[in-house]
Amino acid sequence: MAGAKKKTTTARKKRTGTPKPRRLLIIFGDQLDAEAKLLREADPEKDLVWMAEAKGEAGHVWSTKMRIAVFFAAMRHFRDHLKKEGWDVLYHEVGKQTEGLFDRLSRDLKKLKPQEAAATLPGEWRVKSGLEECCEEAGVPLEILPDDHFLDTPESFAAWAEGRKQVRLEFYYREMRKRHDVLMTREGKPTGGEWNFDKENRGSFGKDGPDPLRPQAPEFKPDAVTRKVLEDVEKHFGDHPGGLDSFRWPVTREQALEALERFCEDRLPSFGEYQDAMWTEEPFLYHSLLSSSLNTKLLRPLEVVRRAEKAYKEKKAPLAAVEGFIRQILGWREYVRGIYWWKMPEYVERNALEAEEPLPDFYWTGETPLRCLREAVGQTLEHGYAHHIQRLMVTGLYGLLLGVRPQEMHAWYLAVYVDAVEWVELPNTLGMSQFGDGGLMASKPYAATGKYIQRMSNYCRNCPANPAEATGDTACPFTTLYWDFLLRHKKRLAGNPRMKLQLRNTDRLSAERAKAIRQRAVAIRKDPAAMTLFPDGEVD
Repeated sequence: MAGAKKKTTTARKKRTGTPKPRRLLIIFGDQLDAEAKLLREADPEKDLVWMAEAKGEAGHVWSTKMRIAVFFAAMRHFRDHLKKEGWDVLYHEVGKQTEGLFDRLSRDLKKLKPQEAAATLPGEWRVKSGLEECCEEAGVPLEILPDDHFLDTPESFAAWAEGRKQVRLEFYYREMRKRHDVLMTREGKPTGGEWNFDKENRGSFGKDGPDPLRPQAPEFKPDAVTRKVLEDVEKHFGDHPGGLDSFRWPVTREQALEALERFCEDRLPSFGEYQDAMWTEEPFLYHSLLSSSLNTKLLRPLEVVRRAEKAYKEKKAPLAAVEGFIRQILGWREYVRGIYWWKMPEYVERNALEAEEPLPDFYWTGETPLRCLREAVGQTLEHGYAHHIQRLMVTGLYGLLLGVRPQEMHAWYLAVYVDAVEWVELPNTLGMSQFGDGGLMASKPYAATGKYIQRMSNYCRNCPANPAEATGDTACPFTTLYWDFLLRHKKRLAGNPRMKLQLRNTDRLSAERAKAIRQRAVAIRKDPAAMTLFPDGEVD
């Protein structure tokens, strides 16, 4: 991790005697990149780095202990790295202050009176607005620098998107492949003759499940700095959901690089085939577990992409696996950020399906006899992690079919995952998962019956609900709610060409069966955790 040139003893003494720094460099918890433009263009002899752990930020949404701990641990390690590189760092630990993020910053701006404040573009509209207001009130000029961690800019994405009838990932992804020369031939064609190998990446495990001898993801044991963070989180956020006993996440640049290397060597070869598969008590499988490192900026996306591409060129991983992984980073990750900045701040309030149900309580406890939801929510609370299909086609799908208000789903996803920053989480949740933007991102709602979950996992084997049934005492709530969803939104979705077949199937329902589905759906909404619907269902 490159850093700035270390200060001399003379310079350090000079700074100590000068309370007014030239620039106050404001770094937030998702900006831990020592090669960021903010630091590259600064002077460690004249400028002061400012960082803070704020209780208000951890409570803005009811963040899990694991999410808070990952961010705080990464921040403290980054602070220590900067100090070793010669920077002066004004760092506020959570135990030493109770003010909100911008209350603390405002106090320091007034005390330090820097000539100027500077920051990298934050990952959340709310934080950007708060930063601007804080500096304006303090009378300190503020420069917001572009975040050159990313491979595209909000301005470039907006220019690409404006005027298009459909702003779809696939076309943007192809443009990014060409622009950065990733998996391209010398003739400008996609490697392997196809842009997308998704059809080869939909495998499920056989009846015996994943190979028990497969390579496992590395676990990073807490060092002294992280252990202190865990203590502080328990002390100051003891009433927050989740636990910390299974802490395993990379929180330094070195650990993140090791995690990247281990993934590309060990699990990337099988990642593609099984990236959508799920299995009980197997939260990680072949997934990279790199998203928290990418989203705190300990890893840069292009270095991750190039390392995966290298695995293909060295014939250590098949093209379908490598392309599928690269698409998530070079394509999807950049795409959702572009959507976020293009459509904010109004985007967060969109609710195209007029969904108004509250978020069920079991999303915070995992207490439900429905095995798929118990598995996905349970591992989320334990590890702060669930892979993309568990998020999209289990927890997200249930919220969509139930009709949960998308803003409540958004707040939950932002609160519970260690990789959650609003620029990436909001479009994924409100747009793709909940269809709250009415089709700006997704060409159709991701609506499915319980049969999808049965096909992609073993969850249904030990569940009291039958995914083949939509009515009756053993009907799977996913299946019931799927048909209810189509019936409720039939007119609204009638103009969507990708929904025609699904909507046409509702015409085959007799009036009696449609009524039974609606009645069962009403019962589910009264008891979304299915505790009374399946009173004998096993809940661990």
